[in-house]
Amino acid sequence: MMRAFAPLWTDPALRLAAGMMLLWGAITCGMGPYISVLAVREFGLGDAGYAVLMVVSTALSVAVSVGAGIRADQRNDRRGITRWAVGALMVALGLMTVLPGRVSFIAAQGVLMPVASILFGQLFALARMAASTHSDAARDAIMAAIRALFALPFVAVLPLWALAFANGVPLLSIYPVGLIMALPMTWLVLRHWPKDGQTRWQDAPSGLSFRAALAELTAPRVALRLVALGAVNCSMTVSLAILSLILVPEIGRGAADVALYAGIVAGLEVPFMLAVPALARRMDRTRLILWGTLVHGLSVATLPWLAPTPWLWALMLPAGAGGAVMLTIPIAYLQDLMADRPGTGSSLMSLQFLIASALGALCFALGTAIAGYWLAAVLGVGVSLVGAAALVLADRKS
Repeated sequence: MMRAFAPLWTDPALRLAAGMMLLWGAITCGMGPYISVLAVREFGLGDAGYAVLMVVSTALSVAVSVGAGIRADQRNDRRGITRWAVGALMVALGLMTVLPGRVSFIAAQGVLMPVASILFGQLFALARMAASTHSDAARDAIMAAIRALFALPFVAVLPLWALAFANGVPLLSIYPVGLIMALPMTWLVLRHWPKDGQTRWQDAPSGLSFRAALAELTAPRVALRLVALGAVNCSMTVSLAILSLILVPEIGRGAADVALYAGIVAGLEVPFMLAVPALARRMDRTRLILWGTLVHGLSVATLPWLAPTPWLWALMLPAGAGGAVMLTIPIAYLQDLMADRPGTGSSLMSLQFLIASALGALCFALGTAIAGYWLAAVLGVGVSLVGAAALVLADRKS
């Protein structure tokens, strides 16, 4: 497993992508599990308001990510786009640090953070292009290691948040702490991001118009698989949305339990992520996604029922094992669909996230309106299984 990390220490571009992915993961893990409880309870948006915020912010995230990915491939302007992303990140975190409130929260989470999310795709695009200078056998391992580094901060950072929250630190502290971590990210982009046109790998402008680039994305071969992969991740979106709303003081849980649960799950994902490339060499990728979805779905569907019991902690193993597959395999799968367009290919991850978030928001809204968080979880798992099965059928017919 450690051999997957070796190029990350010796290759400057991969080292940059790895370091920034660690910092991005540290910021994300501090915010992700608590956005729902901040929206619903701290700022009074309610379940319906949070569902709307999820859809709007994700739609904007996808629009800017796809536009940025296409522009990066058109004009080879990856450095400039990444600067805009870190700028939006600094403003979002700074706004919530200096002027926390409902309006600032909506602006930060609904507008600025979606623009900052361009970073995720650009980091994968950078890693993908840098990995192209290594052997084919090493490429999948490198990309799996990069994805594992995003999950790694959840292991170290979330337990610290659990300890902090248990000692009375307010939830809004996630923003000033995130701002501190965003500072070195900004410095890395400004000083060390590879200059466009001066890289070791081939990165010629695509020459495609915006309409032609969009046409590539809407081709049935790409679009159908993209929708299926988005559905696959629906259960993960629902799980993240309900976690902090289920583990509440009324059942003897709280913010510390949320941080501990999410942190250990992420920690379990790391070794599984590093093992995924070896599994993918022995099993068809779509079947592996189906098995991962089944295993992960077990933890999500039973989460609302087992939350008040000690059995909650037993759910972390299937959540980590299944989640590792669902987070790792689709990245390579989507990038291979657009192998000649690294920026556009990486933006497919944002489109997948949009579909997952839209479906997750629908499951959340329907479930909570009809019966509660348990139905939202069951609906999310059902949608994920349908997506995984559809992906298997699509590849079988091709």
